[in-house]
Amino acid sequence: MSSPLVLASGSGIRATLLRNAGLTFDVEVPRVDESAVRDSLLEEGALPRDIADALADLKAAKVAARRPGALVIGCDQVLVHDGEILSKPETPDEALDQLRLLSGRSHTLLSAAVVHDEGGAVWRHVGEARLTMRRPSEDWLEAYVARNWESIRHSVGGYKLEEEGVQLFTQVRGDHFTILGIPLLELLSWLMLRGTLPS
Repeated sequence: MSSPLVLASGSGIRATLLRNAGLTFDVEVPRVDESAVRDSLLEEGALPRDIADALADLKAAKVAARRPGALVIGCDQVLVHDGEILSKPETPDEALDQLRLLSGRSHTLLSAAVVHDEGGAVWRHVGEARLTMRRPSEDWLEAYVARNWESIRHSVGGYKLEEEGVQLFTQVRGDHFTILGIPLLELLSWLMLRGTLPS
């Protein structure tokens, strides 16, 4: 009998992607102060890739401690622009500022997934994608944020590529699932190799 799967994330899009891929799993949202952990790691000089991995690892570990016998998937995504990590906007004005900063330039998305069982981490991967944004007018940006704030407030950069935010971009290089927040192909391949999914 295979171990039950648990997604340690409150992300609706991650849950949808896993369900659409045919996985059956529970969802448990870990309580993690992401900003405090991220700030601490930055002070220690951690690289953005390591920060994404550490946050995904922490989320998986928290839930795995409560779910013996389960495989727990923790995820995190980090946006890097000119070496700086952007956080989720807290206000529409912050979303506008982020979009202005990214306009006409390229940035990187790093999506980490770490799987824990009761013994600790058993698999990890960080996917990377590079996105180039066009330079929209100020009127377009303001209207975009006003129309989409309730959705984009949960997204670093102030956009969602799977929604109207796709209009912001001129080029996307990298795996689509990584951009949406989970390195899905790599995760599915590992679950098949492990025997959790039939292959």
